[in-house]
Amino acid sequence: MLKELKEFLFKGNVLDLAIAVVMGAAFNAIITSLVSDIITPLILKPALTAAKVQNITELAWNGVKYGSFLSAIINFLIVGTTLFFVVKAANHAISLGKKKEDVEEDAAPTQEELLTEIRDLLAKK
Repeated sequence: MLKELKEFLFKGNVLDLAIAVVMGAAFNAIITSLVSDIITPLILKPALTAAKVQNITELAWNGVKYGSFLSAIINFLIVGTTLFFVVKAANHAISLGKKKEDVEEDAAPTQEELLTEIRDLLAKK
């Protein structure tokens, strides 16, 4: 049973998933900081000043903290946009790699093709 657990835990998919979760948490911290420390002060400062609050999370109306919700929406949009471009770049890199493999395969004849050519040349002599 311990051996099965070890095999399960060290399969590529489980390790990849664990790494993805850790990287996602780190990425989330970066995006949260970007929104709360850079975007909100630079872009939303006039709106926050007009609402007489210092932080977007303080925005509330009748006890409903819609400022936190707005901050979460901004986080989501930034994360989604960033992931879109990361996946798009990865797909482009993969397609370039496949094209390169196709070119390399076309350039080098197979062993059977070479043997057929040799046989045909010997038959002509």
